[in-house]
Amino acid sequence: MRFANPMTVIGASMFFLGLIIFYSINTGQSDILLRTLKNIGTFVGLLGIGVFIAGALLFLINRNSPPLKETEI
Repeated sequence: MRFANPMTVIGASMFFLGLIIFYSINTGQSDILLRTLKNIGTFVGLLGIGVFIAGALLFLINRNSPPLKETEI
């Protein structure tokens, strides 16, 4: 299961896409379509953060750790 690397890349790209959408639209716009697009940018950016964190956690959980050796007392 090597989903960690693609998930982190997808999450980072979603985050930056959300930033671009959010900051490309001025705050004082009264058009409902532009406000909706700005809200979509916020949502995509927050989802990107979540996907990135999920990918990082999958990477940390699925690392190959060395086997534990039993010690004699």
